[in-house]
Amino acid sequence: MARLAFLGSPTAAAVCLDALVRAGHDVVLVVSRADTRRGRGADRSPSPVKRLALHLGVAVTDHLADVTESGAELGVVVAYGRIVPAPVLAVLPMVNVHFSLLPRWRGAAPVERALLAGDEDTGVCLMRLEQGLDTGPVLASQRVPIEPHEHAAALTNRLAVVGARLLVDALVDGVDALAPGDPQQGEPTYAAKIDPDELRLDWSRPAAELERLTRLDRAWTTFRGGRLRVLDARARPRLAGEGPGEAAAGSAPAVPGTMVGTAVVTGAGVLELLDVQPAGKRPMPATAWLQGARPRPGERLGGEEPGR
Repeated sequence: MARLAFLGSPTAAAVCLDALVRAGHDVVLVVSRADTRRGRGADRSPSPVKRLALHLGVAVTDHLADVTESGAELGVVVAYGRIVPAPVLAVLPMVNVHFSLLPRWRGAAPVERALLAGDEDTGVCLMRLEQGLDTGPVLASQRVPIEPHEHAAALTNRLAVVGARLLVDALVDGVDALAPGDPQQGEPTYAAKIDPDELRLDWSRPAAELERLTRLDRAWTTFRGGRLRVLDARARPRLAGEGPGEAAAGSAPAVPGTMVGTAVVTGAGVLELLDVQPAGKRPMPATAWLQGARPRPGERLGGEEPGR
């Protein structure tokens, strides 16, 4: 079995850490992000990886340089969120679990970018870590189909299970048995971190694109000056009276953003709202929100927020 240092923070990384420990590997140190403030109070919350490490009795730090004196023979990186500098890699070789089929979607948000692009499948690569951005040789990979209407959280959970299995299988004979890996083949694409403004629903865009945005679980629009998160939705063709320039009975012209029941007119087709979350409230079915909000005929989503 291997002596490992583990670098990661989110739940997906915790899945891999748990699998390594269950497989009998000696995780001598965990490096995770510093505790974050929870809500408006002074309480701070540990990352899922740190919480698991404390439960397992594994030493934890938020200082990356500590791995160089940990006694580990290999570092394992899963969604760590920081570039590991060359001086650290010179002391401790590392492998990385990346949630895409490299070289497609190198970078910080591979799952989200795959969904936004409408990819039909993605995957997991186990690679040797280099100084470059996800450029290292690939030790193992597995293709994973993206299910229709699948959201980022569910897809990430499935990819984490695959990544954990790739890790455990690769290390079954110890660190010295790891292969050099194969160079990545193909044209790279890059998965930049999702900017908050990208999550705003632009109703002039096609409904199919907007549905993909809602699958990131953070899409939002505005209603009467306040934010409305759209947690789930389905694109469909427009019906008579729902399209731009047309008028539903008793309503204003149905321009993009106009609500017709729980449907919202877009630049192409309509987006049927399924689950939403008004500001300061819990998630709810769109039908329940509609009963309370009582939109006026022809009222639109997507106006400016106060102060913007």
